[in-house]
Amino acid sequence: MGVEEELLLIGAESRAAVPLAGRLLARAADERIDGTPLTGELHREMLEVITRPHDALHTLHDEVVANRATADRLARLLGARAVPLATCPSSTVPHPSDAARYRRMLDRYGSLPRRILSCGLHVHVGIASDDEGVAVLDRIRTWTPVLLAMSVNSPFHDGVDTGHASWRSVAWNQWPSSGPMEVYGSAERYRRATRTLLDTGTLLDPGMLYFDARLSHHHPTVEVRVADVPLDPGTTTTIAALVRALADTAVEDWRDGHPPAEASVSAIRLANWCASSNGLAGDLVDPLTWRPAPARDVVRALLAKVMPALAANGDDQVVERGVADLFRFGTGAERQRAAHRDTGDPVSAALTNPPEQVLRTP
Repeated sequence: MGVEEELLLIGAESRAAVPLAGRLLARAADERIDGTPLTGELHREMLEVITRPHDALHTLHDEVVANRATADRLARLLGARAVPLATCPSSTVPHPSDAARYRRMLDRYGSLPRRILSCGLHVHVGIASDDEGVAVLDRIRTWTPVLLAMSVNSPFHDGVDTGHASWRSVAWNQWPSSGPMEVYGSAERYRRATRTLLDTGTLLDPGMLYFDARLSHHHPTVEVRVADVPLDPGTTTTIAALVRALADTAVEDWRDGHPPAEASVSAIRLANWCASSNGLAGDLVDPLTWRPAPARDVVRALLAKVMPALAANGDDQVVERGVADLFRFGTGAERQRAAHRDTGDPVSAALTNPPEQVLRTP
């Protein structure tokens, strides 16, 4: 498994988003920082840090921490910070990157890419074949809203509290191909379905199949893309472990002949909306009953479903601690709001971690 985290670049003093990705990446090249893949994104106010594939959760965690530290160190050299915030709390007008594909997106989609500045978490889990990957997609789709609820880290946008725990999710779902996916049943049906979408001419290329989870276009992996970039690296680690456990559980169910749960795309979209609105601070849609239930109960149901896989991977205790910390310290959205109440500066939540959480890393 591996993760990609998108980080926001903000002025150290201004707390406003700053278009420094190009200069930061040039410094990384000058220093020949080869062990920490850093890449640009649609806007120059953000960049992406990418881990290597890992079998062990603790080594993944260590690299997530190191990647964030490297990006922030380079940003500091430019009078900025690289922070794990899924939207910019202050008003900002993003500066598009000067890449051919991004220019095409700006020409094709108008104000949509010009005003969406959002940072997500993408988790990759290895698969043995495309058919196995589609079996995973078919069986994890009802649980991905719970992962979103655990990651929520974008309550502020354009200088105001949006009333959502994940405004990134709301904004992101304006893209034409974003959101939940259907049950496909086989790799061939998945390929036919995605080819139909591409043949409409609405999307530029396969990279714009922005499903909550998909087969990767570049790696033999399932890629889960539903989450905000979390405030804490421990939450990233926890979500990565849960994605791997969901995938392992799905593969076992597929091999045993158990069909995917029945749920419409519309129902999952509503579960996503509920997760983006409430995070872990209210009810979620329980994917076992499709009724509202306290977030703590829904997360417990997820843990119960994947606990055998977590234990087999040696991840059970780390994930249990990570989940307990989320309910103890709050999600990124809750902590941003607390920082705003206390200091008027929600960004400060991204610059500090609870000391207990630092000590309780894997």
